[in-house]
Amino acid sequence: MIKKRLFQIFGPIFAAALLMLVVFLSPLWARFNDVSSEVQNNAASSLSPLVLKGGLVKRVAMDDHYVGFFGSSEWSRFDPFHPSVLAAKYHRSYRPFLLGARGSQSLTHFFVMQSVNAQLKNRKAVFFISPQWFTPKGEDPNAFSFYYSPLQTTTWIESETGTKMDRYAAYRLLQMPSGSSDKVIAAALARIAAGLQPTAFQRAYVGFRHRILTNEDQIYARFRIPSTNAAKIRREARQLPRRYQYDNLNRLAGKIGQQQTTSNSFGINNQFWNKRLKKHVARLGNFQQGQSYLKSPEYGDFELVLNQFARDHTKVLFIIPPVNQKWQRYTGLSARMLRQFDQKIQYQLRSQGFNHIDDLSQDGGIPYFMSDTIHPGWRGWLKMDRAIKPFLTKSVKKPHYHIDQRFYAREWDNEQLFNDDDGYYSR
Repeated sequence: MIKKRLFQIFGPIFAAALLMLVVFLSPLWARFNDVSSEVQNNAASSLSPLVLKGGLVKRVAMDDHYVGFFGSSEWSRFDPFHPSVLAAKYHRSYRPFLLGARGSQSLTHFFVMQSVNAQLKNRKAVFFISPQWFTPKGEDPNAFSFYYSPLQTTTWIESETGTKMDRYAAYRLLQMPSGSSDKVIAAALARIAAGLQPTAFQRAYVGFRHRILTNEDQIYARFRIPSTNAAKIRREARQLPRRYQYDNLNRLAGKIGQQQTTSNSFGINNQFWNKRLKKHVARLGNFQQGQSYLKSPEYGDFELVLNQFARDHTKVLFIIPPVNQKWQRYTGLSARMLRQFDQKIQYQLRSQGFNHIDDLSQDGGIPYFMSDTIHPGWRGWLKMDRAIKPFLTKSVKKPHYHIDQRFYAREWDNEQLFNDDDGYYSR
C-alpha cells in the first residue's frame, strides 16, 4: 500500500523528468533550424544576453544577410545615424547583427565566436575596439559571468586541439568564476591550460552537456527576444531623408546633435547628462589623472579574438573610437597615453596582417561626434559609415594573417615603450 502511494506521488515526477531528459538529449531537434525573418530582425538589434549566449538565431541570421558587429555598450546608443538605422533606411545589402552590450569585452567575444565560427569563415565582420576595455584588471569577472555561455564553452572544448590559443583561453576562463562553476568542465579546462587533452570521461561529459544545451537553444532561443530596439530603429529612421547624401546627412547630424546637447558644455546628450553626470560633475574634475590603457590582460584576450578571426579567414574592419575631447581634458585623462594606446593596438593589428582599420581616435573634438563621454553619436556614426559601407558592400582581398604568439605573453600586456613621432618600438 505504501509503495503504491509512493509510486502515485513520485511516479509522475520521475516520468516527467525522464521525458524531459529524452527530449533534451534527442538529436531530432537539430533539424528544427527555421527562424523567421521577424525573429532575426528583432534579435539583430536586441542586445539581449540570451541572444549573445545562444547560437541558433545568430547562425541563421548570419547565413542570411546579417553581419556580426562585435562591441559593447556603444551599440545601445541608437540615433538616426546608428549603423543599424542607416542600413535599414537605405536598404543596404547587409544588416548589422549587434553582438555585445555593457561590460562585454574580448574574452566574452572569443567565446561568442565559437557559436558562429562557420558563419565567420571567409566572410566579413566589424569589430569595435573600446580603449576603456584595456584597464589594468581587464574584463570584469562579474560582467563576464553575466554573459557566460556554457553552450559556447562546450562547443569550444569539443573543437580545441591544444594550440596556444586553446591553452590561453582555458587559462583565462579559469581565472573567471564561471570557469569553475562546473567542476568537471573546470577539470577539463585545467588539463587544456596545461597542454594536456581532457580525459575520456571529461570528453564524454562535455559531449553530454553540449547536446542538452544545444537542444535547449533550439527549443527556446527564438521565443525570448525583445523587439524594443527594432521599433526604435524604425522610429529613428523616419528622421532621415529618402536619399543618402553625405553632406546633407552631416548637416542634419550637426543639427540634431545641437538640439540634444543643450544642457551642458561638453557636447553630451541631455538625457545622459541629466541622469548620469549632472549631480556628480563637480567632483569628477581630474578624476582620470594617471589612468592608463597601456598595461592590461585585455591585450592577451584581444589576441584570442584575432587568432580566431585568422583561423576563420574572416575579413574584419576594426574601429578605434575617440574619447570626448572636452570631457577627457576636464577629467585629466592623458592625451599622450591615448595616442600611445592607439599606436600599441594598431601595432598588434597591423604586424599580424589586420590592416582594415578605421582609426577615429583623433576625432573626439569634432562637434557632435560623440553622444556622451566615450560613445560615438550623430557625426561619429556617420563618419564611421564611410568606412563600414564600402567595406561590407565591395570586394575585399583575401587577408594574409600571421599570428604572433608573443602577443599572448605578459610582457606584451605590460609593454608601454613608444615614440610619439615614429610609432611603436621595443627594447
